[in-house]
Amino acid sequence: MAELSAAEANSDLKTMENATEGALAYLRESAEGEMAQLNLGDLDLTTDEFILDEVDVHIQANLEDDLVKEALKAGVDLRQYSKQVEAELQRIEQASIKDYILESQNIALLHHQITACDSILERMEGMLSGFQSDLSSISSEIQTLQRQSVSMSVRLKNRQAVRSSLGQLVDELVVPGHMIATILDSPVTDQDFLDQLHELDNKINFTKELNFRETLACSDIQDVVDRLKLKAVSKIREFILQKIYSFRKPMTNYQIPQNSLLKHRFFYQFLLANERTVAREIRDEYVDTMSKIYYSYFKSYSGRLLKVQYEEVADKDDLMGVEDTAKKGFFTKPSLKSRNTIFTLGQRGAILSPAELEGPILVPHTAQRGDHRFPYETLFRSQHFALLDNSCREFLFLSDFFMVTGNAALDLFNCIMGRTLGMFLKSMSSYVSDCYDSIAIFLCIHIVLRFKSITAQRNVPALDKYWETVLELLWPRFELILEMNINSIRNTDPQKLGVLDTRPHYITRRYAEFSSAIVSINQTFPNERTNVLLGQLQVEVENFVLKMAAEFPSRRDQLIFLINNYDMMLSVLMERATDDSKEVESFQQLLLARTQEFIEEILSPPFGGMIAFVKEAEALMEKGHLERLKNDEARITQLVRGFSTTWKSSVELMSQDVMRSFTNFKNGTSIIQGALTQLIQYYHSFHKVLNQPQFRSLAVRSELINLHHLMVEVKKHKPNF
Repeated sequence: MAELSAAEANSDLKTMENATEGALAYLRESAEGEMAQLNLGDLDLTTDEFILDEVDVHIQANLEDDLVKEALKAGVDLRQYSKQVEAELQRIEQASIKDYILESQNIALLHHQITACDSILERMEGMLSGFQSDLSSISSEIQTLQRQSVSMSVRLKNRQAVRSSLGQLVDELVVPGHMIATILDSPVTDQDFLDQLHELDNKINFTKELNFRETLACSDIQDVVDRLKLKAVSKIREFILQKIYSFRKPMTNYQIPQNSLLKHRFFYQFLLANERTVAREIRDEYVDTMSKIYYSYFKSYSGRLLKVQYEEVADKDDLMGVEDTAKKGFFTKPSLKSRNTIFTLGQRGAILSPAELEGPILVPHTAQRGDHRFPYETLFRSQHFALLDNSCREFLFLSDFFMVTGNAALDLFNCIMGRTLGMFLKSMSSYVSDCYDSIAIFLCIHIVLRFKSITAQRNVPALDKYWETVLELLWPRFELILEMNINSIRNTDPQKLGVLDTRPHYITRRYAEFSSAIVSINQTFPNERTNVLLGQLQVEVENFVLKMAAEFPSRRDQLIFLINNYDMMLSVLMERATDDSKEVESFQQLLLARTQEFIEEILSPPFGGMIAFVKEAEALMEKGHLERLKNDEARITQLVRGFSTTWKSSVELMSQDVMRSFTNFKNGTSIIQGALTQLIQYYHSFHKVLNQPQFRSLAVRSELINLHHLMVEVKKHKPNF
């Protein structure tokens, strides 16, 4: 079967196919003949085998046959027709038998061909069975190879894992000669020393781990590693201590050795991990050294700064309500050029600008050579900016080099800067307790608020507690000085302040300068306590102005005094404060009210009769009783002719008087314009009254001045400044 060629198989299949096709054709023809015979046999109605019930069924079925229907329609005798059919069937049967006999050789040949096909199929079946058997054996061999491959892969992975672990263990157990030579002989500043120190640190940690596991191989290198560790610790300790001792040299810029230490920050990490005693020694030495350095530096710097402070400072008598004397002139140029202003901000507020706030610190000996003097807030800014800068740098260095964070970093920082901060607070407390310069205190408060913001931006919380303590010193003192000024104004006796004068009073000028200074400073960091105290101060100043105005005998002088003082305070406030501040709005309302009253006051002497008549007539017009004035023809004639004759001279005199009365020409001009506008409005109302039916018959109406002409003439009298 295995030796059967492909050509023989194809030939056998083709022979079998041809034989099969011939046999199927012959069988198909025979089957059709037999089926035709059977169908005709069913039409034999003379058969005795049918039972009666089935006869009817067959009759009905035969009647439905097309041939029967056609025979019945044609009138054919069924019996005769049946006999013909039977004879035909016999003939066909005989012919079929002859055909079988004639085709007997073909049928025999077909039989032989079918037998050959069966033989070929049997051989093919045997061949396919062999193939199946061979494939089964190959599949089993593949499964065996697969199992062997998986087993070999697992063994390979296990060997690689063991090799890796053993290789790492061997590498860690080996101490290279290069490491020994570098640790023993190379300077600690060499990069190679730092690299080998990292490797030594890894080996130390590895030996600790092996000791914990009780690995016997660890004992082979323990002694070598320990001796290398001691040598490295000794060299690192000597290097760091030398850097720390270099801080103590005079005029040393300690930032340079600090930067050097930061480059070798791993040294302290190595000590902290392997020799905590030495690490603690180094940290304590650093803390002690830097604490003394900072304390000495800032103590010396603060002392030298005090030598360039203004020689004359405010005392308890330098209050807003204190009488101005020849000895103390607050608003005249001081006799000493180093004398600081008390109530005026001037250029002192510039210290809060970013350029000056974070500018270079003062150099005292340079200022002394130039004979320069500075207010306290300038010294405070320089001192605390130096503190801020050094503290931020120191805190970041401690966090980085000593690897501390959170409260540990704050505690370490306080160990270094604690004495210095305490010295600052003691010095400041001493100064503040005897300070009466409220602007200086307030500027210091805002310097602290800005420095506090800067430290927050730098993410350095080390000075937060110190800033709060400083503010707790400054705020109560500022409030106390402000309350002293409020009380000084409240207790002022107008009769003890010298000669009365309608010009702005020096106390109100002090208030205006001081209030504008505080408001302008307070705008950036608003504080409600400050606003409350300023409100109290403003109330007392307003009361003081009213008390001073009451000392004047005439209402006109009283109004001039009030307007001059309100205008001065408003002008000063608007230079520094915003237009929507409470102080500006309050004085604007007061100035407007007093100005309107003054305009009525100056219009009354020359034009009072006309104004009174207009007001009276308008009141009667509203009630509908204007006819009551119909009999005042003489009065009206006098008013019309008097105005026409004297209005120009009256306006001229009024303008001159107003300009003499007010120190601010701009304010005087505004008052004159307001007065002339009011005069035109009154005269316009006078026209309207005389145009009423009750007065149209008056002949004097023709003498009224034309309003347009009056307005043109009035414009000529408006002063221009």
